Amino acid sequence: MPDIRIIAEGLGFPEGPVWLKDGSVVLGEISGAKVTRVLPDGSKREVGHAGGGPNGVALGPDGALYVCNNGGAVYQATPAFLSTGPAPDYDGGAIQRIDLRSGDTRTLYRECNGHKLSAPNDIVFDKEGGFYFTDLGKRYAHHRDHGGLYYALPDGSKIVELAYPILSPNGVGLSPDEKTLYVADTEPSRLFAFDIIAPGVIRKEPFPSPYGGRLVCGLPGFQRFDSLAVEASGNICVATLIAGCITVISPGGQVVRQVAVPDIYPTNLCFGGPDLKTAYITLSASGRLAAMEWPEPGLALNFMA
Repeated sequence: MPDIRIIAEGLGFPEGPVWLKDGSVVLGEISGAKVTRVLPDGSKREVGHAGGGPNGVALGPDGALYVCNNGGAVYQATPAFLSTGPAPDYDGGAIQRIDLRSGDTRTLYRECNGHKLSAPNDIVFDKEGGFYFTDLGKRYAHHRDHGGLYYALPDGSKIVELAYPILSPNGVGLSPDEKTLYVADTEPSRLFAFDIIAPGVIRKEPFPSPYGGRLVCGLPGFQRFDSLAVEASGNICVATLIAGCITVISPGGQVVRQVAVPDIYPTNLCFGGPDLKTAYITLSASGRLAAMEWPEPGLALNFMA
């Protein structure tokens, strides 16, 4: 296993890390019901007042944080931190905006075309300033809500459904040229790609393509895909549950490598450092944030701060 250093512990199912240029990392604590800033010395500070279940986080064009809030869930600790259903106070999911300086927290979206958001999961901004996000859907004891793929504007004025239903859409990311949108489907451990025609407009593949996306790669055995980040080269790095690794996949669908981590639930990663060659990884089963040197630089996001 490559050298990996633990930056912070005691996090409540961390997700959605975002590296800031002061060396700190902002992330969502799903079971902790808060957004947290982890400073370089490992100390932690709550940012805003998210509540619910903060998951994916991204910096927007205005320097604010945009949060995918799944509304909260109950997790069983054994055998593998599966969500057993919504939290007792669950009332749907939301997209939130948090001002990094003041902590002002606002809800931007709770529904699309009259359909309530269930469990927004991961988020990425395009260069135009809009964002794509996934909604994982919600798992109940005897049924589940469908998931979907959406596009929205950060001022709260527009939200569009792009693909619905999807079994378990999780990670979402853009290719370096922003002509391709990648979506990781958790349960079948498959990575799909959608061609982007214009901001917020995707091309749908014909039957039998599920969801309208084309299959990039699928893994054998019992592995589950979570969230993702993209390298500057265009390779897609998918946090892979149960296997306890980051799976690096080329745009052509080849598995370039699998990087082992000390946790069976690595849920997400981001790239930081002056050369973007440090991977910050949320290790959610153990509630830790880790960092490791990465062999390739990560793709610079549109609105890093």
